[in-house]
Amino acid sequence: MFRVIARIPLLLALLASPACGPEADRRIDETSGPALGEAVAALEAVIAESGAEVGLYYRSLAPGGDSIALDADVRMHAASTMKVPVMMQLFLDDQSGERSLDSTMPVKRTFRSIVDGSEFDLPPESDSDTTFYGRVGEEASIRGMVERMITWSSNLATNILIEAAEPDRIAAMLHGIGADSMSVLRGVEDLKAFEAGLSNTTTARALGAVMASLVESDLFTEQSREGMLDILSRQHFTDGIPAGVPEGTRVANKTGWITGINHDAAIVFPDFAEPYVLVVMVRGHPADDQGEAMTAALSRIVWEAHAGS
Repeated sequence: MFRVIARIPLLLALLASPACGPEADRRIDETSGPALGEAVAALEAVIAESGAEVGLYYRSLAPGGDSIALDADVRMHAASTMKVPVMMQLFLDDQSGERSLDSTMPVKRTFRSIVDGSEFDLPPESDSDTTFYGRVGEEASIRGMVERMITWSSNLATNILIEAAEPDRIAAMLHGIGADSMSVLRGVEDLKAFEAGLSNTTTARALGAVMASLVESDLFTEQSREGMLDILSRQHFTDGIPAGVPEGTRVANKTGWITGINHDAAIVFPDFAEPYVLVVMVRGHPADDQGEAMTAALSRIVWEAHAGS
């Protein structure tokens, strides 16, 4: 099998938001045909031209499937990709009978900082989805909030739901699926935590493990697996990885963006082959779209390589 592995020293502490590290020592460990070898060269050319820092991870979900990892161990702010593990923990709770997805929680917009317990309000103008702001004081179903958290990246739903999912339990779940390098500490807009360096972080490789677990992990029942993939497949934000594959292809993805950051993580389901995971994490892209068009271009290269491998 053909594997491309990028190795970069992880020089910074787990919870730090690192600056750009030293250039990775990229090596092709094995070569067995042109498709992925040519893809690596094309991917690196697009990334180099962008001037951005990019972590990319691809893996075919076929048994013994091929993989590409370019700066896949560089840690970045996770942005809204952290909402996927929140969903996963809530589906596990539903499986175990601990808390049904059809149960309700009160809608609120005031939360407590993980630094000192002080209160902060979540402003609707900073949210990509305002569905629940008009429902403060009412009850909303967990299932409905999970849907908006993923498909429209609702920050308010996320902050409500993470209190039910609990960061410690999310960490244990991430460890169980081999995604220790993803850290989910808190909800959104906790500025005191951000200033203290306490942010949700991940690497492309760890985020790839999270996405792959939705297909491969025996933690989840088939019903849970399909439920989560169906939600991700209804994603509203599709100008990154989904834009790089043929129209009509099923893609289950979650984006994440803040100033200077633009990520996309996906499972792609070609009709002609086994599915594959692709994660593109972008930091510091100079374009107005923060690298969204570049992500689509990288996705197209990976699609063509997967089709030809």
